[in-house]
Amino acid sequence: MAPSGRISQSAFDGSRLRVILLLDLYEGAQQQFLDAYELMCKQVASVPGHISDQLCQSIENPSQWLITSEWESAPPFLAWVNSEEHVETVKPMHSCVRDTRSMRYSVLRETGPAQPTARTAGSSGMQVAARVGDGVARHALTFTVKPGSESKVADILAGYQSPRAQVDETTRLRRTSLFMHGNRVVRAVEVEGDLLVALRHVARQPEVRAVEEAINPYLEQDRDLTDPESARVFFTRAALPAVQHVVSSRPAPADLSRHALYYPAKEGCGMELARLLADQDRAAADDPKSPVYGSTVFQRDDIVVRLIDITGELDLDPVASLGLKGTEKAAELELLLDGAAIGVEGSLKTERNINRLLSHADMLPVTDRSADS
Repeated sequence: MAPSGRISQSAFDGSRLRVILLLDLYEGAQQQFLDAYELMCKQVASVPGHISDQLCQSIENPSQWLITSEWESAPPFLAWVNSEEHVETVKPMHSCVRDTRSMRYSVLRETGPAQPTARTAGSSGMQVAARVGDGVARHALTFTVKPGSESKVADILAGYQSPRAQVDETTRLRRTSLFMHGNRVVRAVEVEGDLLVALRHVARQPEVRAVEEAINPYLEQDRDLTDPESARVFFTRAALPAVQHVVSSRPAPADLSRHALYYPAKEGCGMELARLLADQDRAAADDPKSPVYGSTVFQRDDIVVRLIDITGELDLDPVASLGLKGTEKAAELELLLDGAAIGVEGSLKTERNINRLLSHADMLPVTDRSADS
């Protein structure tokens, strides 16, 4: 049975994943690219969850290439593509490629010689039902700044002039929400239309470039935005993908407020922690009494951030705010959460530790800008 909440993205439905990478190569770089691709294939073949790859070249324009890969499900692909190993593996390709575009799709139906008609929904490896979205793509970036520079960085990030919201006829910036947790910055964006087009539009805006240059001296990871390779590596490492977004089907309350909660996972437990929170938020979307109206879970490695739109203050219902409703959910979170990193010792079943976790997880809001505000 499909949940009543509106889900525009989910990495946890168990369906197979098809990844499509469109590339525009520099003329004369074909052999160099093929050599780099062969090296990548050898490495990705041993990655858990990987099924197959195909490399294709356009019959109309030889500079246009296509890589498709199939994965058992989204989580193993996301773990691979966000890993440092992947960053290093694809570096030899960068000097060959003028432009790239990545698209990710879960498999909904399939035909072939053994099944002349589409398989029924719910078959192994198939997405059970079509998702209902709102036409909005969600993405986040995260990076750290040098300790002691947090207040200066917050002032810079809060003080810039917003770029023009309308990118083109079909793409529009809808909302930017920026939070900090200690020296970690998280910037979440919502885009109607084409996310890549919007991100490139924003990066070219003078007011945004000025802000990026202003925070450069404070970043823990050096970058040079005038160097395409340096910029590409920085933003690849900073990517914090949305692994689920869910909204209740009930009318939106008038008093919604936006919060971000930071959950540092134990080493290697980031994806499972994100899955637990995603399950909780799907249940909250079906609960008319839940204060959590909408949620987006972002995850990369052992960093998990949960962006929620909620009625009332977080501490009015700490359990719901943290995503811990239900029997033994606090115990499950205990197993996955790096308690030492957030200063929580002992069981999360106690009211004192739940309140302490909420206080520590609640991120500092820096700016929250909507196109209509």
